Amino acid sequence: MNPARISNIWFTTISLSLLLLLLFIHSTDASVHVYDRDPFREVGNAYLVSGGSEGLAASRATTPLPHHSPSATANDGRSFIGFQNITFRRTEAAASKYSKTERRTGLVQVIIFEAADRDNIGGSPYGGQRSICCTPDLAKVEGCKQGEVIRIPSARDPNWPVTVNVYFRGKSLTAQLKSTEAYIAKTGMYNLFFISCDPNLKEMTLSGQTVWKNPDGYLPGRMAPLKKFYVIMSIAYALLCIAWFSQYVKFWDDILQLQHCISFVVAIGLFEMILWYFDYAYFNNTGVRPVAVTTWVVTVGAVRKTVSRLLILCVSMGYGVVHPTLGGLTTKVMLIGVTYFLSTELLNITENVGTISDIAGRARVILVLPNALLDAFLIMWIFTSLSKTLTQLQAKRSSVKLATYRKFSNALLITVVLSVVWIGYEVYFKATDPFNERWQSGWIITSFWDILAFALLCVICYLWTPSQSSQRYAYSEERDEDSDEETEALNSGSPKGDISLVKQERREKNGHNTDDFDLDDDEDDAEGKRE
Repeated sequence: MNPARISNIWFTTISLSLLLLLLFIHSTDASVHVYDRDPFREVGNAYLVSGGSEGLAASRATTPLPHHSPSATANDGRSFIGFQNITFRRTEAAASKYSKTERRTGLVQVIIFEAADRDNIGGSPYGGQRSICCTPDLAKVEGCKQGEVIRIPSARDPNWPVTVNVYFRGKSLTAQLKSTEAYIAKTGMYNLFFISCDPNLKEMTLSGQTVWKNPDGYLPGRMAPLKKFYVIMSIAYALLCIAWFSQYVKFWDDILQLQHCISFVVAIGLFEMILWYFDYAYFNNTGVRPVAVTTWVVTVGAVRKTVSRLLILCVSMGYGVVHPTLGGLTTKVMLIGVTYFLSTELLNITENVGTISDIAGRARVILVLPNALLDAFLIMWIFTSLSKTLTQLQAKRSSVKLATYRKFSNALLITVVLSVVWIGYEVYFKATDPFNERWQSGWIITSFWDILAFALLCVICYLWTPSQSSQRYAYSEERDEDSDEETEALNSGSPKGDISLVKQERREKNGHNTDDFDLDDDEDDAEGKRE
């Protein structure tokens, strides 16, 4: 296929993809956390539903504005937690215990507090077990009101933690919280809980939605910097694509199979970064994670990670350089590839699709283990194969290939060391921050892996850049590896088969003058004929 035509196809594909994704981006107000008959669960002496936990930056607006005011936009500078159509539903058995004339027949409390003020919710009588709800003993010690959540005013602001009471009336099965907003004036990690201390309401359910908004949009605080990060990564991949594909098209006739694989990884890497940006842009504008786009981007990411690892494995095995094929290992390589793709896809879907909270769930922790084990297995296999390939190249005295593979192995070793160090730091980071109070720097944990993968890809692109001498990396069983590779390396700009240049290089190596060497060579030929 014509290289120019290939370039046009790539440009058209990317342009259409961007156009389609732009159609999804529009600014509307939507829910962030949705509750659909979520049941209350028993925790200690309370019944509760977790409404969410997010990092919120302080509002830039000096005064709270009405949520539905004409000037309200995603980046209007306001920061708040809004409640919309919050409805509590109790069972008929619980409602039948009261008469229609009773005004307050059940209490549910909405509690909002910053992670730093977590000890201001609940108490413990005489140093015993901590309780969320006020008991008779705690009423004497803490001065709280029995049957309600224990709330101690914050030292920084006596109005925090925020508590909103919602009452059932008479025999009504439902109680509603009117639409309201909690204005955020201080940057922090905020938590929302719906709590009841009434045993009669233990089978109650919650429906409705809450809107969590930062000054610049609906992205949770930990995720907000990633939107700008993926813009930078998209530009970086675009520059790499320009540099790589300009050489790829220019030397199309000399391209190796390995370089086709590298081209695929470079292109899909750019596509993934663009998709991530639009995923976060849509989320920031609407407050809703686009399930279709997120599923698509994590699938593209899983493909990119899988192909990248298989590419490194095949290079380490000497595919196309030391061996023409993978031989009997092809099935095993494909099997580990499929397994790794499924594991990565499942992990990424669990972590990202529909996720709108700054706190990772338990499911992700469980799914990380098999993915980590597969990565460890691949690393061992890669370095074992790389060691064998280096030994074979050294035995064949293939100096050009050996030098390239040594640079590749050094880059790979540095990548693995940095990965191990970063995993240790990530474990330390999460272990020392159980309440996510350092959420503002949490985005670095995610972005590091993308930066490291990009850096290694740049090294691979540099080592295997398409050129007119690309064939010196190719496997050949018919030629003398040492002499041919040295000749091509020194004369990459000269036509193939130029015997005079080869002779001249040999003369210079032996320290002979050009004319003397020719004379001696002719004499040797004459003596050979006489013999």
